[in-house]
Amino acid sequence: MLSLSLNMGHLIVGLTALFFVLAGYAVLASAIVPPTGIFLLDVLAQDTHYKYFALFLIPTSAYFVIANWVGWQYYQNS
Repeated sequence: MLSLSLNMGHLIVGLTALFFVLAGYAVLASAIVPPTGIFLLDVLAQDTHYKYFALFLIPTSAYFVIANWVGWQYYQNS
């Protein structure tokens, strides 16, 4: 019998994949695909500004976290 155990790593990978599928639809596919009838997907397709916010928030936040860490290292080691 195959027993499936869901641990935190699987959950993170699954949620990350779901986020990128929804973000990819919102940014790329929603311009060429007709309305689907699914409320969340149609709201993402009609939005023209904030659908990019969630997608670009991740690399922007990562950049500022890394820049802050590097600056703190320079400060501590000077």
